Amino acid sequence: MTTPTTPVAPPPPLARNRNFSLLWFGEGVSVLGNATTSVLLPLLAVVGFDAGPGWMGALTAAAWVPWLLIGLPAGAWVDRLPARRVMILSDLAAAVTLASVPVAWALDLLTLPHLAVAAFCNGVCTVFFRAAYPGLVRQVAPREQQESAFARLFGTESAMQVAGPGVGGLMAQLASAAGGLLVDAVTFLVSALCLWRLRLPASAALPASAAPPASAMPDPDVEVGTVATVAPLHQRIREGIDYIRHDRLLRFFTLMGGVSNFGLTGYSALLVLFLVREVHLSSGGVGLALAVGSVGGVVGASIATWVSRRLGSARALLALQLLAGPPALLVPLGAPGPGLVAMVAGMLLVGIGVVAGNIVRGAWRNRYVPEHMVARQVTTAQVVNFGTMPLAGVVAGVMGTQLGLRPTIAVMAAIHVLACVSMFWSPLRGLREMPGPATDESNPVTGATEANLSA
Repeated sequence: MTTPTTPVAPPPPLARNRNFSLLWFGEGVSVLGNATTSVLLPLLAVVGFDAGPGWMGALTAAAWVPWLLIGLPAGAWVDRLPARRVMILSDLAAAVTLASVPVAWALDLLTLPHLAVAAFCNGVCTVFFRAAYPGLVRQVAPREQQESAFARLFGTESAMQVAGPGVGGLMAQLASAAGGLLVDAVTFLVSALCLWRLRLPASAALPASAAPPASAMPDPDVEVGTVATVAPLHQRIREGIDYIRHDRLLRFFTLMGGVSNFGLTGYSALLVLFLVREVHLSSGGVGLALAVGSVGGVVGASIATWVSRRLGSARALLALQLLAGPPALLVPLGAPGPGLVAMVAGMLLVGIGVVAGNIVRGAWRNRYVPEHMVARQVTTAQVVNFGTMPLAGVVAGVMGTQLGLRPTIAVMAAIHVLACVSMFWSPLRGLREMPGPATDESNPVTGATEANLSA
């Protein structure tokens, strides 16, 4: 006699998932705050202190050097800590850091070194926030909805990252750069409040390494039926490095991203100064130019899924590189009149390609990488992707001082273009779709792609 089983009701759609909605909104606000900070700090340095290319490069380097200093251990640490707590503390620390700038400005105590320290501290907060949030997504979204959840988060995140500089410029026009940073501080408080209001089960208070993942091989650091015995920090860091090193696609994307980000960060570090000194725009004009260029990010986020389904995820990534790369060569053409139009058009097209490509690639990565490796894989890749950025800031500052702003921006744009077109000689060539989830047999660490690269 067969006992009838009660069918399991499907989970409610993400739009009705209170926890996911709070996380989605809070994460978007936090990313927007970071993105606006990236233009407000250098704009305050230019307008308030007449800073030159050297200081522009120093501010950029200070913002990104935390990825080099603590990026790898942060991923391993976060694997051992409750994700929500890490994210809330990161938001609160970022709010205090940024609020110190307008306070010091009002008291006539603000200096350029203070701005650099603020950029560095905010970067540290970002490292921990970015390492923790993929794990929290898996706690608030059912497994069958996680691909859709990550797609929404990546879309919002990418759009905010590209739109943020334009919003920051407009905020500087309306409330001054210092006042805009006070608004930034409030965005981090809003994000922390959203995270605090999440209703999570008691098990969510445990670190990610406290139990083996359901959809991947058992974590070697966890003994079944017990609370995790966590492996040494250096071992967990090495596992993240080895996971990417043994995987052709992850290895390629990581290296390509590092070179691309070097070029993008190099010209972005000087962009505000270039718009003020060479294109002769006011703070409001800078904000407007960046805002129009930022529309590309919104467009890219809206078309990413459609392009991926229409062309196939692998072909879509190749096609999007034609938008992400070559139009960057229009940026150094910026000048009053038609040159400004060409520059903004280039920024818009780059935004479409970069954001849409990030969404397609990010959605694939979160299907592909086993749960227990996510934080380590993400932070290891981001150490390379973001670790080139402080170097780019320093190099751009030196080159801008010696060669001038326009030639430096042209060189950095060309580096980004070369990184983008390199994808046409990557393991993706000849594929229609990206390979499926990694298997334990195909990667010496926990599964990856050598065996999955069939067309």
